Amino acid sequence: MTRSLRFRLATGALIAIAVALSLAWFVLGHLFEDYVADQYANEMTSVSDALAARITIEKGQLSLTGGPSDPRFQIPVGGRYWQISPDNGQAPLRSNSLWDLELSRALFSKDLYCGFHQAEGPDGNSILITAKDISVADGDGQQRFTVYTAFSKNEMEEALANYHRPLLLMLVATGALLLLGAFLQGFLGLRPLVRLRQDVADIRAGHSTNIGSAGPSEVTPLVNEINLLLSERETAVERARARASDLAHGLKTPLTVLSHLVEDLPERQRQTALQQIELVRQRADRQLQAARMGVEQMTTTSLLPISGKLVKVLSAAIRDRDITWDMNIDPGLMVPADPADLAEAIGNLLDNAARFARKRIEINALESGGTIILRVADDGPGVDPERYAAVLKRGVSDTDDTTSSGLGLAISGDIATAYGGELSLGRSRLGGLEAILTLPAISAP
Repeated sequence: MTRSLRFRLATGALIAIAVALSLAWFVLGHLFEDYVADQYANEMTSVSDALAARITIEKGQLSLTGGPSDPRFQIPVGGRYWQISPDNGQAPLRSNSLWDLELSRALFSKDLYCGFHQAEGPDGNSILITAKDISVADGDGQQRFTVYTAFSKNEMEEALANYHRPLLLMLVATGALLLLGAFLQGFLGLRPLVRLRQDVADIRAGHSTNIGSAGPSEVTPLVNEINLLLSERETAVERARARASDLAHGLKTPLTVLSHLVEDLPERQRQTALQQIELVRQRADRQLQAARMGVEQMTTTSLLPISGKLVKVLSAAIRDRDITWDMNIDPGLMVPADPADLAEAIGNLLDNAARFARKRIEINALESGGTIILRVADDGPGVDPERYAAVLKRGVSDTDDTTSSGLGLAISGDIATAYGGELSLGRSRLGGLEAILTLPAISAP
């Protein structure tokens, strides 16, 4: 079953409207049918009573002083019919409209139509009949006879059809309006949830810190709970940062003591011990950074200012090497990442390029399909393609320098992964190494 609220509301409205309109069709149709049947029944009763009032009995024979004034009784197959059938065997008295047809109960169909008997009329079409048994005093006895009155079935069916057609059109139009109202109600009713989703997206993107209290009262409790959750999350993040900072300070003192203690070791052992202490310090810093990394994905950082500051710092450090920096980054590129994490990821790539570049470093960034692709290329010696995967691992350097920890590219790769991106390597068009950092993009607020 679908989980869409809009679909559920629309389905419920459709079913409710269909049931309501079907019930209205059934009830209104039967009410009008009963009304029409009552009108015809009253008309036929009036004709029967009028005929009975005009009957006279002379010498045991029935006669009629005058028939109904409706001209349809006088015209053959005129649509209105009457017949008086005495029980004493006398020939029946009939209206001219019956032509040569003689009505009797034996001709009646077994099925009633709206309470009327059915039989074949003088033109071969069905007629609807009422039969009324009457007895009149005749001297010491009573004369019994039956008065039949009838009318065309097609006439009644046409009257019902003339009512049902506009009724159907009215119900269809009413159903269309109700469906439109139901869809409009669902659309407007779910608008607060759409706004709530946008507010949460803005918080995740770093455009705001909480959700406004404006909105319907039904959504307010949910908004309050989300704001409380955001507040608790911020508190938890601050606590995690404080603990990470305490741990970092707690490790610095023992490592510093160890550094002093190994000074008394022989030169070779001392260098090895110092390298291992430095490696422990770097890896401890890395793990602390990893513990903090990614918790600020609700922060939005502009790519150009971060890259510009890093280039400025590195340019000053290698001014004597006369390296040209070529940077091409759109000012509108935004990354949902903490500035410190982004600075460390890009800084490691730039530092790696600065160490091996001869004369030129290129930095380019573009957005493609919701992803920002940052390329850092140099004209240095490069790395063999077979070693690309290896140099991205912790502790593997992209040079033969034993003093290098090989953590820079690994850290950048971990940061990219934490924010839903990745780091890959390739050969640049300048001849050296090209580091390709991909991160999710976000539109500027």
